Amino acid sequence: MSAPVDFRPTHVVPPGGLAAWESPDTGRPTVPLDALLPVQLIDRRGDWARILCANAWSAWVDGRLLVTVPQGPPVPGAPLARTADPRPLLARVQDMLSRYRSAAEDLAAGRLDGETFRQRTQGLRAGMVVDGEAVWLYDAEHERWVYCDGTRLSTLAASGPPSGARASAVPDEAAEAAPYDATRVVGPSGDGAWPGDG
Repeated sequence: MSAPVDFRPTHVVPPGGLAAWESPDTGRPTVPLDALLPVQLIDRRGDWARILCANAWSAWVDGRLLVTVPQGPPVPGAPLARTADPRPLLARVQDMLSRYRSAAEDLAAGRLDGETFRQRTQGLRAGMVVDGEAVWLYDAEHERWVYCDGTRLSTLAASGPPSGARASAVPDEAAEAAPYDATRVVGPSGDGAWPGDG
């Protein structure tokens, strides 16, 4: 099958490949995609992304894990895209940590009991690892870990299957059999290694 005339890759499949589904439903797995395969994003539904391959085959994937193809150098002084700019996520992590710290200080000072502490901290979700210039942040809104090099964010791993479309109508056993690895690292170096590993 020849490539569609208007096929223009917008993303590539992460190293290690990517699970794919016939529809935005984890109960309908299809053939997984090969690592670094160029694809074109043609539709989004929550975390789900419908991609088109050069041979005109399409499938649904976890859009959070697709690696964006660079579209040329940014215009000097132009703002970063909302999803690549690390500052909003850094601010959310700082806010969550501040709220937790305040509750912990009140608990330690005896101004809160254990139950009130649990109520005040319920729903707080944050994660952050800092190693020199490298920072890993948990993006609770999109249920993914991202790597930040100081200027932009790159998805490392998703913590659950894609959401935002219909739920699977198949039994839990079949859904669990779908080829989805929620802990697979897909960057930043592409080989699964963390910067600084030996």
